[in-house]
Amino acid sequence: MLSFIPALVVVASMQAVPPIIIETPEMLLEITPRTPDQMGSFYEARGFPKPMLEILKKQCFISVGMTNKTQDTIWMNLSDWEFTSQGKIINREHRDHWKQRWQKMNMPLNKQSTFRWTLIPETLDYLPGEREGGNIILPFTKGYFNLKAKFVTGKNKQGKTLVISTDKLFCAEDAP
Repeated sequence: MLSFIPALVVVASMQAVPPIIIETPEMLLEITPRTPDQMGSFYEARGFPKPMLEILKKQCFISVGMTNKTQDTIWMNLSDWEFTSQGKIINREHRDHWKQRWQKMNMPLNKQSTFRWTLIPETLDYLPGEREGGNIILPFTKGYFNLKAKFVTGKNKQGKTLVISTDKLFCAEDAP
């Protein structure tokens, strides 16, 4: 029985932050801040080199999962998402920024590919009933911050525009 105690301590110290849930008649959006230890462990388990891990553990990771509850297509474009803190825009780096950064550091291509796979695409169409997600990376920001996200609907993006917002986002930190 004593051999299980260290494992329990590790599990307890890596408790997940509960998701922020935004639900409208059209969609369900689950937004979960991830701690540096969570993301560092995830990437370390996949053999990421230490220089990549050191950079990634200094970022703010937000996992996003969205479900389309309509019978129409919902279009997501991350350029239509605005993150702000105290009235100032928090600039999210485009996924191309990360690709260039890893290339300049001569990181292995398979690690670059795995990293890209964990990010939510810049644009995505959600078909009726579809659920997709991934990570968004922001600069680490203290305190709560806001998200205002716009989505267009319709097969040809000619439908109504949906807008969701929350002031409950934050960058998760490791337990002391």
